[in-house]
Amino acid sequence: MTEFFTYLFAMSVTTYLIRMLPLVLVKRKIKNKFLLSFLHYVPYSVLSVMTVPAIFFVTESPIPSLLGFLVALVLSYFEKSLLTVAAASCITVFLSLLCL
Repeated sequence: MTEFFTYLFAMSVTTYLIRMLPLVLVKRKIKNKFLLSFLHYVPYSVLSVMTVPAIFFVTESPIPSLLGFLVALVLSYFEKSLLTVAAASCITVFLSLLCL
């Protein structure tokens, strides 16, 4: 039980430091255009890196995942709503799993 609380404490401190250090270390407004551009795209790249591998390894076969991904790409390209894209992708994967 003490091992659990040790790990919990370590994770809490790590999470706190990651969030607190930028607030303490950066006192003035960031004016560097490169750094601002970099910080602007970090959330999108992190989300992509976490999401895309999960899409392809969620099913036993990669084909239904690929079909759902392609449907999502096409609907996103035509600027459909997030709910429409997610629902259509899930339905595509479900139907392709039933057919395989």
